Amino acid sequence: MVAAVIPAAGQGSRLGGLPKQMRLLGGAPVLFRTTSIFDRHPAISSIVVVAQPDALETTREILKPLSKPCSVLAGGATRQESVMAGVAAVKEDVSIVLIHDVARPFVSARVISDVIEAVGNTGAAAAALPIQDTVRYGNEGLFTKTASRDGLYAMQTPQGFRRSLLIKAMHQDSGNLWATDDVALMQRIGQPVRIVEGDPRNMKITTQSDWEWAKNIWTQR
Repeated sequence: MVAAVIPAAGQGSRLGGLPKQMRLLGGAPVLFRTTSIFDRHPAISSIVVVAQPDALETTREILKPLSKPCSVLAGGATRQESVMAGVAAVKEDVSIVLIHDVARPFVSARVISDVIEAVGNTGAAAAALPIQDTVRYGNEGLFTKTASRDGLYAMQTPQGFRRSLLIKAMHQDSGNLWATDDVALMQRIGQPVRIVEGDPRNMKITTQSDWEWAKNIWTQR
């Protein structure tokens, strides 16, 4: 069985105002837009949403229309603490866990399916796209040198793992809860992570310009 863990406890400070997961996209909160994609996916058996402690009841109310079992629990002080709480709440009969950013409301069923398949084959996988833009180093306001794009990827989610591997990585790394994503935890225990082709529309809403982009994408659907 496959469970989706969706960390949604962030404040979204870079965007300002309401937390981004609570902003309305096409008349419904981003939280619902993102979570409902996993609710509709036939391979997903259950969902765990990790929310802000003071928004638990609001979150449960927003997610009432979902058809699959959906647990809502309080997040921690960091993303990694929230992910750990979410994974701990996953039922023991779940063999694969997907972790997905709540602020990516345009993830496709294809990407979800491909990550699940890759995890089944290798134990760990994550969506990503090759970097297309030129990347340069800079220092004191000046460019210094150009970085090679060969082998560089922009990470996306979902990131998927065999549940047993993910728990092992989290327990081994429990003294150092800072990680930019969950692939970093796998790398720390030497677990290879398969690259799955992402989707340009599977962008994370972080800034105001991202929010304007998301609204435009929604109206074009």
